[in-house]
Amino acid sequence: MTTVSILLVLGGIALVVVFWIAGIYNGLVKLRNQFKNAFAQIDVQLKRRYDLIPNLVETAKGYMKHEAETLENVIKARNMASSAREQASVDPSDAVAMQQLAQAESGLGGMLGRLFALSEAYPDLKANQNMMQLTEELTSTENKISFARQSYNDAVMNYNNKREMFPSNIIAGMFNFVAATLFEVKEEEQREAVKVSFD
Repeated sequence: MTTVSILLVLGGIALVVVFWIAGIYNGLVKLRNQFKNAFAQIDVQLKRRYDLIPNLVETAKGYMKHEAETLENVIKARNMASSAREQASVDPSDAVAMQQLAQAESGLGGMLGRLFALSEAYPDLKANQNMMQLTEELTSTENKISFARQSYNDAVMNYNNKREMFPSNIIAGMFNFVAATLFEVKEEEQREAVKVSFD
C-alpha cells in the first residue's frame, strides 16, 4: 500500500469514529431533551393545580370557619410546592431540586387530603356548586399529573440507561451528561392521586 492509500484508510477510520461519537452524542441529547419536555408537561399540570388551590380554599373558608389553621397550612404547602416547582423547572436534571419538589408535593398532597377529610363534616360545603366544580377540576388535574409523571419517569429511565451503557457511557462522561432523577413520591399514601369526593 502506498502512503496515500494508508492515509485515506486512516482518514476513513477517523471519519467513521467521528460519526459514531456524534451519533451517540446526538442520541444522548435527544433523550435528555425528551425527559426535559416530559417534565415541562408535569410543570403545566402542577401550575394548573396550584392555581386551583387558592380558589378551593377560598370557597371552603366560608363554611369551615373553625378550620382556619388547616386552610392556612394548605396555602403554605401550596406555596412551598409552587416554589419547588419553579426551581425544578429551571433544570429538571438537578437532583436536589427534583427531590425538593417531590417532598413539597408529598406535603401538599397530605394537606389536601386533610382538607378533604375535614370537609366531610360540612354538608353545605359538599353541596356547594363552586366547590364541586373545583374538586372535579382538581381530580382531573391530579390524574393528568399522574400520567405526566409516569411519562417523565419513563423518559428519565431511557436517558439514564443510555448514559450508563457502554459505549455511550464514555461519551456521556466526556460531555458531562449527568444522571436525571425520577419524580417519585415517597410516602405510601401519596403514591396515588389525591382522592376528591363529595358524594
